[in-house]
Amino acid sequence: MIPKIYHQWIDWIGDGTGLPDTILHIHAGMALLMIARLITRRSFGTFIPLTVVAAGEAFNEIMDRLNYGSWRWDDTLLDIANTMFWPTVICLGVRLRPIIAKRG
Repeated sequence: MIPKIYHQWIDWIGDGTGLPDTILHIHAGMALLMIARLITRRSFGTFIPLTVVAAGEAFNEIMDRLNYGSWRWDDTLLDIANTMFWPTVICLGVRLRPIIAKRG
C-alpha cells in the first residue's frame, strides 16, 4: 500500500515538472545534500550530508522494489549513479581541498 502511494507521488512529481526520471534523480540528490547540510550544519566534506543522500536514495530504491515486486537492476543502478554522482563529487572536492591547497 505505502509503496504504491509513494510511487504515485513520484509519478505526480515527474508529470507535474515534465522532467525525465534521470534529471529528477540529479535534482533530488542535490536537494537532499543541501537540506542535510543546512539541518545538520555539518560541512559537505564530513560525509554526513552525503550519507543522508545515500539513505534517501536507498529508501527510494527499496520503495521501487516493493512497488514493482522485484529489482529492476538497469534502472536501479542508473538511479543510484544519477542521485549520488554530484553529491559525491562535492563531498570529495571539499574534503580534498585543504590537501590540494597545501601542495600548491
